[in-house]
Amino acid sequence: MTIATKLRSRLHRGAALTALALAVGAAAPAFAQDTSAVTLDDVIVTAQKRAENIQEVPVSVATMGGEKLEALFAGGEDVLALSSRVPGLFVESSNGRAAPRFYIRGLGNTDFDLAASQPVSVIMDDVVMENVVLKSTPIFDVDQVEVLRGPQGTLFGRNTTAGIVKFDSVKPSQTYKANAALTYGSYNSWTAEGGVGGPLVEGKLAGRISVLGQHRADYIDNTFTHVKDAMGGYDEYAIRGQLLWTPTEDLSVLLNAHNRSLDGTAAIFRANILTKGSNQINGNFDRDSVFYNGGGSNPQKYDGNGESLKIDYDFGPVTLTSISAYETTNGYSRGDIDGGVAGVGPGFIPFDSDTKDGIDDLDQYTQELRFASDTDGPLTWQVGGYYFKSDMLLTTDAGFAKATLNHKNTAWAGFGQVTYQITPALKIAGGARYTDDKKTMTIVGSTAPKVEVSDSKVSWDLSAFYDVNDDFSLYARAAHGFRGPTIQGRDVVFGANPSVAQSETIQSYEVGFKSELLDRRIRFNGAAFTYEEKDPQFSAIGGAGNNTLLINADKGEAYGVEFDGEFKVTENLLLTAGYSYNHTKIKDKDLAVAVCAQCTVTDPLNTAGQALVDGNPFPNAPKYVLNFTARYSYPIGDGELFAYTDWFKQGYTNIFLYQSKEFYSKGDFEGGLKLGYAKQDGAYEIAAFARNITNEVNLRGAIDFNNLTGFVNEPRIVGISISARR
Repeated sequence: MTIATKLRSRLHRGAALTALALAVGAAAPAFAQDTSAVTLDDVIVTAQKRAENIQEVPVSVATMGGEKLEALFAGGEDVLALSSRVPGLFVESSNGRAAPRFYIRGLGNTDFDLAASQPVSVIMDDVVMENVVLKSTPIFDVDQVEVLRGPQGTLFGRNTTAGIVKFDSVKPSQTYKANAALTYGSYNSWTAEGGVGGPLVEGKLAGRISVLGQHRADYIDNTFTHVKDAMGGYDEYAIRGQLLWTPTEDLSVLLNAHNRSLDGTAAIFRANILTKGSNQINGNFDRDSVFYNGGGSNPQKYDGNGESLKIDYDFGPVTLTSISAYETTNGYSRGDIDGGVAGVGPGFIPFDSDTKDGIDDLDQYTQELRFASDTDGPLTWQVGGYYFKSDMLLTTDAGFAKATLNHKNTAWAGFGQVTYQITPALKIAGGARYTDDKKTMTIVGSTAPKVEVSDSKVSWDLSAFYDVNDDFSLYARAAHGFRGPTIQGRDVVFGANPSVAQSETIQSYEVGFKSELLDRRIRFNGAAFTYEEKDPQFSAIGGAGNNTLLINADKGEAYGVEFDGEFKVTENLLLTAGYSYNHTKIKDKDLAVAVCAQCTVTDPLNTAGQALVDGNPFPNAPKYVLNFTARYSYPIGDGELFAYTDWFKQGYTNIFLYQSKEFYSKGDFEGGLKLGYAKQDGAYEIAAFARNITNEVNLRGAIDFNNLTGFVNEPRIVGISISARR
């Protein structure tokens, strides 16, 4: 079967699944009523650095906002809650709440090092959050999340080969707006969030302040030390202040200052919760207890702040935009990595491992400057430049050895994009970007020579968008992306030399459609894609030698489909569904990596006992993601009773570069439910909620160098929520 045939087969299957989900309830007699006035709201995105209707951009993009976000974060979960809630998006972490790793279309980086480079960019209020700790910035008072799938290197900050997750907070305006929400649930979990803003000087100055507080009590007992409620909790606080100055119609200046403080528990590693020969969680697992002799109760603490200044000046035919930003953070995580006690258990544990990793100091500076056309003609364009600089000190303390590394990264780029409306139905666009990227690493207090890598490349994209009619459009896009070389130095604490991966490039192709059907009651968008990576960067994590090595494969290949849909069945029933299928493959017949200490490897081995990974899927690349939400309301006077539910299911996901009978997940699912009463004008809402309502235990990651250690998803949280807005 050819790749094209496989792609068509998966396309048909995905379309059928999504169409079925969107059609649920449409034929039910209870909903048989006049729906002529029922339509979906427009969705506005900034996928091309301009505010545009999502139906008019030649990019595979999904959005989340409003009730979807409120429900996901009701139980106090962090950004990991977004995982598998958007087709093609996966998020995981072995560092607790502090350092998430993002994957789009199977592309990501499993490296837990705090200096690791990732092919997914996270952008918060127009500022790239490059470091993994910056990527954990709390999500609060957010207007919308956009997930841009595929290479986005032409217009956006860093070298992005996989895609972008973009967060936009609620901005100040001359209209008074306020909102507040309070939740309380299991394990004494609570979240308090709010924002208030409006005019400070009529027509000239507006402000907004947003706050977040989150708490969970320690609930995990340490049965080795006989300490009850030793770990598992957290306290997190964040604040954001914004001032918008508009002295004239042509000038706007937006100042953003923010701070976050996290004091809680790092990842909870659980020894031998997998049985040799199986990926099923066994009887060694108890969500409310561990058996630790190290880790100091796995503490985690991070503090950070940042400022940005965005200036827009309208010269008439051209608008100038300048975005200057600074981010800083510091903190640490410590953990009992083996998850038990050597020689005691649970299960066989050959040696203890207690490690502390931290950022002593990180400073990130970014500057973007761009000019964009502001005329009504068929031609529009953007051109600009970008500068990035970061400097950070990282320390790893393994107990018997300690090392501090200084990582520096400087990059600059020039970019441009042109769009031309050839006919009323057809527009084409093209863009290019030149990027120069340089990284250095030195070992503090050592005479070892500095490690230095650098490269420069051109990225580009071409697209065409065609309106078949007012309700259905087709698009095609080709994009070439680049991610600069990377240095991994964490293993120097164990006496090893730093490792280096050279640049990777990606060539991506996609075709898609955008549609609004049944008088705009259905929005159904889809894309089929394929890409090839040359010299893809992978991290060989763990193995019996406990290494963390950067490697390059010859090639990586992938193809797949994505569908996003909404169906306004009646005025009182809204359904959404999404589906993605993703087939990834490592292409390198000679690439071999170290394997686990105790698991059952299914790959062929070379003479050195290493696994040959040619043909394996990319690590943490779900084969498919299926998600679904439904909201039904029943009017009562000027209010409504409502029920909202959201679910996802995730296909086969391999954890490491090698394949084994233990280290993968398959068929994981999770759901939530919210029942309540709300005023129809949105003034207030009171509800009961449940997150992970079936209390699923899903394997989210593993440690393979010692025993069959794993870590799992969040527990079930049941609680109440109250919110108000005006």
